[in-house]
Amino acid sequence: MTQGANDSWIKAENLHRGYSVGKKRIEVLHGIDLRIERGEKVFLCGPSGAGKTTLMYILAGLEKPEQGRVWVDGQDLYALSRRHQAKVRNKCMSYIFQNYYLMPELTALENVMVPAMISGCDAMEKARESLERVGLAKRIDHLPAELSGGEQQRVAIARALVNSPQIIFADEPTGNLDSRNGEQVMEMLLALSSEDGATLVVVTHDEALAKNGDRKLIVKDGMISKDAVIG
Repeated sequence: MTQGANDSWIKAENLHRGYSVGKKRIEVLHGIDLRIERGEKVFLCGPSGAGKTTLMYILAGLEKPEQGRVWVDGQDLYALSRRHQAKVRNKCMSYIFQNYYLMPELTALENVMVPAMISGCDAMEKARESLERVGLAKRIDHLPAELSGGEQQRVAIARALVNSPQIIFADEPTGNLDSRNGEQVMEMLLALSSEDGATLVVVTHDEALAKNGDRKLIVKDGMISKDAVIG
């Protein structure tokens, strides 16, 4: 199929990606096909090096596949100009990472304001509202170094939600947290994305957390395993 039809919110076809390390060639993805519906909560699980983060980055418009295509709401993502791709990412998508990537010199409020400022909306008010949603209304003036790991990840979630994205990509969002904080952060992310009707794509090595999603797909040896657990 090459029509890029609007029958799925995110659609990937025949994705291939590899890397050269010196004279050695490492193949990471081997022809992955995938469809994700609007509002779905999909978890990509599998061992380290299986290709799940590379797959997420390609779906998120952050890394171009060597072969294959990705459609988001019927748009062929990598056929767009770089400028148009950037507009789609800022308007439609948001990202949460294991290492938070908060700017250390900015307060929680200022960190959350950054993507809102880029989109040209009332950044301060939206950032306050977003931090309230994650339970940090009383911590808005604190620097990242003054926050716990769980609080820093909640700031990152608030930042991801501030522009009301249609798709949230999260790469090991609980990887730096203990099990208790990890469960709380994941519950919050699932609840808030559901409130907003957002599609959620999560990379995690923790299959227990993945049971809370709509689908758990096992990425193994650069493919989605045929024995992937659904539901």
